[in-house]
This record gives sequence, structure tokens and C-alpha cells, in this order.
Amino acid sequence: MRKILLVDNGSLRPAATLNLRRLARALSEASGETVEAASLLHSFKIPPEQLDGEKAVTVGPLAERHALEGGTELVIVPFFFGPSKALTGYLPERLAEVQANYPSLSVRIAPPLVDTRLAPDLRLARLLAENVRERMTGQSRPKVVLVDHGSPIPEVTAVRNYLAGQLSALLADEVDCVTFASMERREGDAYRFNEPLLENLLASPALAESHVILSMLFLSPGRHAGVGGDIAEICSQAMAHSPGLNVDTTRLVGENDAIVEILLTRLQQALAGGPLLMERRADASPRE
Repeated sequence: MRKILLVDNGSLRPAATLNLRRLARALSEASGETVEAASLLHSFKIPPEQLDGEKAVTVGPLAERHALEGGTELVIVPFFFGPSKALTGYLPERLAEVQANYPSLSVRIAPPLVDTRLAPDLRLARLLAENVRERMTGQSRPKVVLVDHGSPIPEVTAVRNYLAGQLSALLADEVDCVTFASMERREGDAYRFNEPLLENLLASPALAESHVILSMLFLSPGRHAGVGGDIAEICSQAMAHSPGLNVDTTRLVGENDAIVEILLTRLQQALAGGPLLMERRADASPRE
């Protein structure tokens, strides 16, 4: 018996879980398979009355319940841009704990949305370009900043920079430039790969008196990218200090239904046996 999960990191904001459920339903319809929404962390704390009366679930307990009921296969489609530690560290460790108690359970984890090991794929960059074009007035060539949360993992930041290059090529004839920024970073020289920070970039002479479109490399609404979140506060403060600066933000990646096509590809890859981010066979031995 097989269970398929669409998995995000998790948020305390109900909108993130509701969006994940919406995409799981869309992926179910597109694939003809039953796909459930689950998070790694946090979302189980949200009061069910804020989630249409249905309590959010996390992967660990859901995997245990599936195995207890006789399930032998778990397929996970990550709702992550790149190989974050939550995806490559916490998730395999949590699933290994489940397999220790239920050794007949096998696990397959599909690659994240962007996997630079695979053939080049422009679909996510095209989605980002579509989101940018929705915010263009046609009166000027805006400057575009692809902004993400910022990560302690260089490989995740490299995904953002990779997408910025693709986005720059797609928008070359329509915008003044495309660059990138992080919302925040950890202290220390070891994390300088996250530079520039968004607040510093918006305060720079290069963007003064400019129409800037923030291309939001975020999946679902939350405390960073949601209404009244950290990004909105950074933009508000930047425009207050630089009256000639005008900043528009795009919708989020997970709010554009084109993301379902990429998720469908990842699911089909997992069901076909590869390529995979990771596989743990029923004997719980890992294979990359």
C-alpha cells in the first residue's frame, strides 16, 4: 500500500498549509494519484478552526500511522526550491526513525523543484518571468530583484542565483536588469554568500529613483512573505527613506498554478524510480 505526500517545511501561518493543500489537490487531479499535504514541522500547532476544521499533519506521525496500518511504500514530493538541511538532514533522519520500528516501509524522496544535476529546465524561471510581467506597467523598464529568504547552505543560495541567471535571459528585452538578494543571513564571513541583503540593496544608489519589481522566490504565504510580513516591512522602510524608489512585489511561486506541472514531473520521476533525492529501501539501507 502506497502513500504519496506533498511536503513543505511547515509554517505557523494557516495560509501556508491551506496553499499546500490546494496544490496537493491539484497534483492529485493532474496525476490521477491521491496526494496528501504534510509538513515537516510547525503546522500541527495551528488551531484546526483556522484550517477549515482539519488539523494539519506532519510527516513523522503520518508515516508512522501509514506503516502501522500496513502501508509499505511512502513517496515524498518536496515543496522546496533546493536541497535545504530540512530536506537532506531532518527528513531522512525522521524517516529512519520510522523505519527502525517498521522495517517493511520503503521511502522514496523526489528531487526538489530545482535540481542542477538534471537537464536544464526553464519552467520555474518562466513562472517567475510571468509573475514579473504581471507587475510591469509598460511605462518603463523596471529593475528586477529575485529575493529569497537566505540560507545557511551554499547549495540552496546557488539555486537562487541559477534561477536569477535564467530569469535575466528570459526578461533581457523587457527589463533594465535582473539581480538577486537575500531577505536575511546569519552573522559571520562563512555566510557572506547570501549577500547582498535586500534592505541594503534597496538603499543603494544603483536602485535610487527606480521602479523595482521584487520577484518573490517564496513558496507560500508566511511571516516572511505574507501580508504584513518581513518583506513588506523591508520594502516599506526602503521607500520611506528613498521617496523616488517604487517597489512592487510579485505573487509567490506557490500561488501560480504553473508550479503544478513541475511537481507532476517530480512525482512521475519518483514513481518511475528515479532520479531521486534519496531512497531508503524496506531494509532501511539508504541509497543516493
